[in-house]
Amino acid sequence: MKEKPFLIRIFLLVAVTTALTLGIYGFAAAHCDTLDGPVIQDARKSLETKDVTPVLKWVKQKDEKAVRAEFAKALSAKGKKNVDGAENQFFATLVKIHRAGEGAPFTGLKPAGEVDPAIAEADKALASGSADALIKRVTDDVADGIRTRYERAAATYKHKDESVEQGREFVEAYVAFTHYVERIHMDATAKGAHDEHSKGSRPSAAKHGTDVHNHGH
Repeated sequence: MKEKPFLIRIFLLVAVTTALTLGIYGFAAAHCDTLDGPVIQDARKSLETKDVTPVLKWVKQKDEKAVRAEFAKALSAKGKKNVDGAENQFFATLVKIHRAGEGAPFTGLKPAGEVDPAIAEADKALASGSADALIKRVTDDVADGIRTRYERAAATYKHKDESVEQGREFVEAYVAFTHYVERIHMDATAKGAHDEHSKGSRPSAAKHGTDVHNHGH
């Protein structure tokens, strides 16, 4: 089935916008608290080289003193029994301060591997120097999300005036379909999504496959 031109434009717009906006703070917001995330990777590098510099970019200047103090404790624990505890304390402090600086809560370090596939693809894009695979993944997911909701709305549309019950079934499908498309378009055009990270990173419908029901029809 051929995609309608306006749907194709939406897919591409969302994909390109996602690739462009997943900058250093954007992608870190999603998994900076995981043990294989970019913050902890830099923290391990700092401990290996005995240089705190790589991690200071993740915190604000006013918080450097606290990070340096935990870094010094972790270094001094090298070769001792409490080395793991000291390193984990350094990691936790660093991530907690970073997230606080971005207005996000800290609920503890998460195990490696707990990263959304799209975010992992975003990391790969930065490392490889190409966003092609990321764009394809996001575009495919958005296409599937719209198509599924469209097909449901289209099927119920045919019978919406045959009875009240069928009419309500259509309305439910219609709201799910239009709100999903609305949220995707808002994200793609940066309307209402520009400051998501600083406000706690409200999940988008495109990422989680959920429908936004904050407008009446």
